Amino acid sequence: MAGSQLTRVLIDDGSGLNLLFMSTLKKMGLDISKMLTPSKAPFYNIVQGNAATPLGSVVLPGTFGTKDSYCTEYIKFEVADFDSSYHAILGRPAFTKFKAVPHYIYLLLKIPGKIGVLTLRGHLKKLYDCDQEAIEYVTTSRVPEPSAEVLTAALKLTNMEMEISNQWLSQSRVKPNPSDVGIKTI
Repeated sequence: MAGSQLTRVLIDDGSGLNLLFMSTLKKMGLDISKMLTPSKAPFYNIVQGNAATPLGSVVLPGTFGTKDSYCTEYIKFEVADFDSSYHAILGRPAFTKFKAVPHYIYLLLKIPGKIGVLTLRGHLKKLYDCDQEAIEYVTTSRVPEPSAEVLTAALKLTNMEMEISNQWLSQSRVKPNPSDVGIKTI
């Protein structure tokens, strides 16, 4: 990736984004202060139970393969400023760019290369070590203050205040706003 070999990359075809961590960029020796594009869309399920907002996005060249047979594409990454046991997470956008096919059971990733299909093999021990670090990180990380405040406020509510109404939608007291009539819902 951009002249560095990343040895801890999570392949996640369930993810709709490619994620690169600020600590990885620092280890790569890249000064991306002028390369970052603003990005304010939060993403979920990376930090357990919380939304995270990226510092921005960056486009970097990524290469899979060897000197003889390889595939290089430019990949857009969201840049996250929190710790992870991985250097990067490659999601569906990267798979689409590389035309990659993951085989999770065999820890394989197949990508068309210059002179045939590239077969990249994962390391079971490295996978286990990354998972153990991720578990350790989750168990020792703290809930951010805004979430803690919401949790504290929710614990103070009575059962009556927490109850969700069983009324049918037609019996709802909410009335449509007349100014919303011209809006098309897709």
